[in-house]
Amino acid sequence: MKTGRILNTDEDVKAFLSNAKTIAVVGLSPKPDRDSYQVAAYLQQHGYRVLPVRPAQAELLGEKAYASLDDIPGSVDIIDVFRNSDQVLPHAREALRLKPKLFWMQEGIENHEAAALLTAAGIDVVMNRCIKREHARLGP
Repeated sequence: MKTGRILNTDEDVKAFLSNAKTIAVVGLSPKPDRDSYQVAAYLQQHGYRVLPVRPAQAELLGEKAYASLDDIPGSVDIIDVFRNSDQVLPHAREALRLKPKLFWMQEGIENHEAAALLTAAGIDVVMNRCIKREHARLGP
C-alpha cells in the first residue's frame, strides 16, 4: 500500500485541485458570512461538486447535507475540514472509509496525529492552507 504524503509544494497542490471533482466540506456553515460558506460557494462556482457535512442541516448550497463523513455514499476526491485542530482526529478516522485522495485542513488548522493516521493509510494531507486561496493563486 502506498504511503500518503503531507503536501507542501504548489505543484502537488495544483495537481490535486486540477483533478478533483467532488469535495466534502466538513463544518460548512449555513451562514453566508462565514469562511466555510464562502469557500464552499467559491468551489461550486469553479465546477466542483460540494458535499456539505453539517449535522442538523438538510441542505446547503443546493446539495444534500450529511451529518458526518460516514453518511456520504460513494467516494469523494478531497475532504476539506473547517473544524478546530483538536476536533480533526474523529473526522480523519471517518475519512479512512471514504479513502479520499486528499484530506485538507484549512488555514489555521493543523493536527499531526490525524495527518500521521491518514498518511499511513495512503491518503495525502494538506494542513494550514486555504483551499480557495490556493485555487485562486495556482489557477485551474
